[in-house]
Amino acid sequence: MSHPLVSQFNRLRYNFYAPFYDRLAGVFAGQRRRAINLLEPLPDERILIVGAGTGLDLDFLMPCRRLTAIDISPGMLAKLQQRARSLGLAVEARVMDGEKLAFVDGEFDAVVLHLVLAVIPDPVACLREVERVLKPGGRVVVFDKFLPDAGHASLLRRSVNLMTRLIATDINRQLGEIVAATGLTKTHDEPAGFGGFFRIALLRK
Repeated sequence: MSHPLVSQFNRLRYNFYAPFYDRLAGVFAGQRRRAINLLEPLPDERILIVGAGTGLDLDFLMPCRRLTAIDISPGMLAKLQQRARSLGLAVEARVMDGEKLAFVDGEFDAVVLHLVLAVIPDPVACLREVERVLKPGGRVVVFDKFLPDAGHASLLRRSVNLMTRLIATDINRQLGEIVAATGLTKTHDEPAGFGGFFRIALLRK
């Protein structure tokens, strides 16, 4: 679990990013659409978006009627709520730490984890919490940047990672290692841009 000071820093950082986040993360619309298509959410399923940011995934969840979105940044969620209103979507938006989900066990049918596991301080804690709040048979879709499971970070990549971690993201996390610390099973994995630097994976409980 991350230290409270780390969580506070991240909240302040993403509040700062909120006004221009769409211009940075909006370039991944195609990957978001593909990931949610793989998730195949049904209209009456309970869907949780962890690290929902400004709500860029909402465009691809229009048929869904039971959406919950969480983020550590109130500024991000304020923009998400504006987007939801413009789309005519009812979304329960809550400020929450993705490592400590305030939901009961087995509450959700599916979870969206887009650009979260490489950013959150403790990705294993996050994915274990996601596993906990999923119903048996529930699905998780992940879209993020990962080091290949069989690979090792080069000296250059480790050096660059020192800088990227200060800005927002860790580029040397391995999805297989994170998933192995849970009871989830990876049922699909595909490259999603930049020569496989980004990946989309589907997990099942």
